[in-house]
Amino acid sequence: MMMDFEQNEDGMERAEPQYPESGRDFSAGQPPGTRSSKGSAWKVLLGILLAFSILANIVLFFLLIGVITFFGVGHRTLFAEEILREGPRTNKIAVVNIQGLIDGGQAQEFVEQLKMAKRDRRVKAVIVRVNSPGGTIAGSDQIYNEIRKFREEQDKPIVAFMQGIAASGGYYTSVACDRIVAEPTTITGSIGVMFGHFVLQQLLEEKLGIKPVIITAGQKKGWPSMFQDFTNEQREYVQDKLITPAYERFVQVVADGRSPLSLPDVRDLADGGIYGAQEALEKKLIDRTGYLDDAIEEVKSLANIKKAQVVEYRRPFSLARLLSYGSRGRFNIDTSTLYELSVPQVLYLWRLN
Repeated sequence: MMMDFEQNEDGMERAEPQYPESGRDFSAGQPPGTRSSKGSAWKVLLGILLAFSILANIVLFFLLIGVITFFGVGHRTLFAEEILREGPRTNKIAVVNIQGLIDGGQAQEFVEQLKMAKRDRRVKAVIVRVNSPGGTIAGSDQIYNEIRKFREEQDKPIVAFMQGIAASGGYYTSVACDRIVAEPTTITGSIGVMFGHFVLQQLLEEKLGIKPVIITAGQKKGWPSMFQDFTNEQREYVQDKLITPAYERFVQVVADGRSPLSLPDVRDLADGGIYGAQEALEKKLIDRTGYLDDAIEEVKSLANIKKAQVVEYRRPFSLARLLSYGSRGRFNIDTSTLYELSVPQVLYLWRLN
């Protein structure tokens, strides 16, 4: 830019700006460089916003990974401690649960809960809350064995508290405890063994025209089979090999756990029948009737403590478990499912036929 000086009427010199021939006219009064400065400011602002957006997305990505890890993996072993009754944390009573059908998964969950009670030195006693019609022999016996081990290793009282149904395998697990308290409306007993399997011979051969071919080595290898009728010889074989040993163990377990009862006494009661809580009390199958607070007072008396905080171990909400429950609704038949359907089941289970 060049300045050209002209003299006015008063003799004063006035400067007139002269601009290069660029085709741009700044005579309107806008300072040169203003528009380019605003454009640069917008670019800087957009750059800052973009950087923050990228950083936020990175943070959200790692947060998502953490959530998936927590809900997808951690739910297998993680239990949350929920306070049921307030009290000093130095004296705690842990409530562990046996809910629903007893199988290998239920047994494993019970073991995990009991391990939490073992690790917590502030736990002075345990209540096993049972609401189960029983289930598999193996699952019931695993829980029974874990309770016995806890009593031997920890030297802490453990009381069974029955709610709703505590029959067959549910009762089998309860007799491992020091005492048994049952709600007045509880159904218990059902000391016995149940065996069952499908026989599909008539359906396959007469209705569908399918004749299964099974080749075995050894006369008793395929006994019993879902593809042929049950013979008397096979029935005696199953009775001697499966049902009787399981029944005798059940009777012995009850006799060992219920000291007021002798082995002959238990045999008289072990006809598979069920008992209401009051009748079970009269027959010495349980120690008293009552509710959770009564079970708490019972175990506090055994632990020789006056006040305690009562806690329960529960799994927190799990997205992965929710999705897995949803997937269970689909009807899938795979090799393992067919195997489970074909294998005869010997159960400590009470059910209405």
